[in-house]
Amino acid sequence: MGLRIDIVTIFPEYFESPLGVSLIGKAVARGDIEFRVHDLRRWATDVHRTVDDVPFGGGPGMVMKPDVWGDALDEVIGPDAAGARLVVPTPSGVPFSQDMAAAYAAESRLIFACGRYEGIDGRVVEEMRTRMPVDEVSIGDYVLAGGEVAVLVLVEAVGRLLPGVLGNAYSAGDDSFGGDGGPAGSMRGLLEGPVYTRPRAWREREVPEVLLSGNHAAIARWRRDMALRRTAAYRTDLAARLRSLDAHDRRVLAESGYNAEGSNES
Repeated sequence: MGLRIDIVTIFPEYFESPLGVSLIGKAVARGDIEFRVHDLRRWATDVHRTVDDVPFGGGPGMVMKPDVWGDALDEVIGPDAAGARLVVPTPSGVPFSQDMAAAYAAESRLIFACGRYEGIDGRVVEEMRTRMPVDEVSIGDYVLAGGEVAVLVLVEAVGRLLPGVLGNAYSAGDDSFGGDGGPAGSMRGLLEGPVYTRPRAWREREVPEVLLSGNHAAIARWRRDMALRRTAAYRTDLAARLRSLDAHDRRVLAESGYNAEGSNES
């Protein structure tokens, strides 16, 4: 049985196309993922189908109502919350990571609550925590108009890690922030370096010779060097967490202006 994903939103039409294309669409067709998208306004009780109200204590914007969200989640979750996890995208949540994506891919059921405006009344998360695991998750240090975009990011990150979704079993491991890095196991914690394909020459730019050499050890070393350089240049926070560096690694980092002990020399 595949992963079941429920999404509660005031814009169910937002998900119609993205969930039916590319790798995620193929996973749905195979039964690896089952999506159920729910319109939050179905649980609104007034003639205007209102889902928000002014915040207690004053302040700008509107807050999504706990009674509407509570009724919606009660019905979506059902009488038994066992095996389900509620995920609430919010800028004030825990930063999402590849490790979290892998953990979510091992779940049997995920429920995403798409907030809007100033967010969902805080009592909803408090109450749901008494019934099931609840994660408040941020996809970055910026603010979106609503949780729908964030849910698509989370779904893509999780869905591609499900067994059989990627054609190559090692593809996910070679990604930036990837797992064991494939057979070599040498890329964990690094940003992925540049990649190349045919034609060999394009606009007077040649593919690096080492990639044409057939020397797998040299290719692996080159790829690690490029990953080290990119990580040192773009993400010193990741570089600071690197462990098990050999003398060559340290030299590459130093050439990139980064001290392997954790300080930037540039």
